Amino acid sequence: MTPEELRHSTREFLAAHPPASTDRLDFLRARFDAGLAWVHFPQGLGGLGASRSLQAVVDAELAAAGAPDNDPRRIGIGLGMAAPTILQYGTEEQKRRYLRPLWTGEEVWCQLFSEPGAGSDLAALGTRAVREGDTWVVDGQKVWTSSAHVARWAILIARTDPDVPKHRGITYFVCDMTDPGVEVRPLRQITGEAEFNEVFLTGVRIPDARRLGDVGDGWKVAQTTLNNERVAIGGMRLPREGGMIGPISTTWRERPELRTHDLHQRLLKLWVEAEVSRLTAERLRQQLVAGQPGPEGAGMKLAFARLNQEISGLEVELLGEEGLSYDDWAMRRPELVDFTGREAGYRYLRSKGNSIEGGTSEVLLNIVAERVLGLPPEPRTDKDVAWKDLAR
Repeated sequence: MTPEELRHSTREFLAAHPPASTDRLDFLRARFDAGLAWVHFPQGLGGLGASRSLQAVVDAELAAAGAPDNDPRRIGIGLGMAAPTILQYGTEEQKRRYLRPLWTGEEVWCQLFSEPGAGSDLAALGTRAVREGDTWVVDGQKVWTSSAHVARWAILIARTDPDVPKHRGITYFVCDMTDPGVEVRPLRQITGEAEFNEVFLTGVRIPDARRLGDVGDGWKVAQTTLNNERVAIGGMRLPREGGMIGPISTTWRERPELRTHDLHQRLLKLWVEAEVSRLTAERLRQQLVAGQPGPEGAGMKLAFARLNQEISGLEVELLGEEGLSYDDWAMRRPELVDFTGREAGYRYLRSKGNSIEGGTSEVLLNIVAERVLGLPPEPRTDKDVAWKDLAR
């Protein structure tokens, strides 16, 4: 399919579904069914089997027509992590059940991966799934779960065989967050909000039909999720001065009384780095046209965390006494993270989590060193030891 053919198809769709007079959800459902949700997905699953690069053609036509979007920030885990994993490992029945309401935002997803004793060393997780016929009974605890308080579904990894080394005894499931035994508790953060949660699983029964991939193959399936997560976080599409660099640039232009030579030099350096990172993310997205994301996403996510923290720190310093104020410490459970909708103090505090979420910076440095640069891996004494025999 050529760009012009796709442009013509999109205009025909808009003529049949005028955004101004079509219900928002009806419009999104129709867009998915027309294959204009993510054009690189197969036909019947929201796509046309076209090149990923052609999505920009569709998006431009829809934006020009004032079409509603699916509020991607609210459903980022579903779009960026669950969807590509389901596409690669799900059965046809699973793909048709989950992908459409995931994309339209009718069903929110969360991620049940990290645990109190298995964060950086995720493969050491201890949540157990024991098979009883065609059902798995799951017991354990997960932590740092964004959107768990509003999610219908979760991508879950659990230990199904404690008698083999930790990476080989894990299986990947889809968990219904409304099932009995699923308890979500808020985790209040330094911002005052509780966008994260801890999730307790007690005797949760998951049908084997909601397993993704083979039994014991969960670590391989999870790598697809994690690689896509890092690209989704670090490689998001932004305009120039999009993201964290935007507010501080605006303040600099509008508040000349705050300027000093030293702050100017530091802002220029970070502005250039933000632009380099933005363009590198665009190149990474173009590389995805040729296949699945690889370890390069770890580098982008590293840069994203470092830049956000340095830029937000400089913004607080630029504002002086104003930067020490904070707008609202109220305990809320938001549905999304809004870095630019609040003031500088919020950005400074919330960005501290960027070096943890999506993989800690220390783990990502190891990934870049070993899988991108080809440096010798660190010694791993537990590589061939059964999980049940590991020291804990």
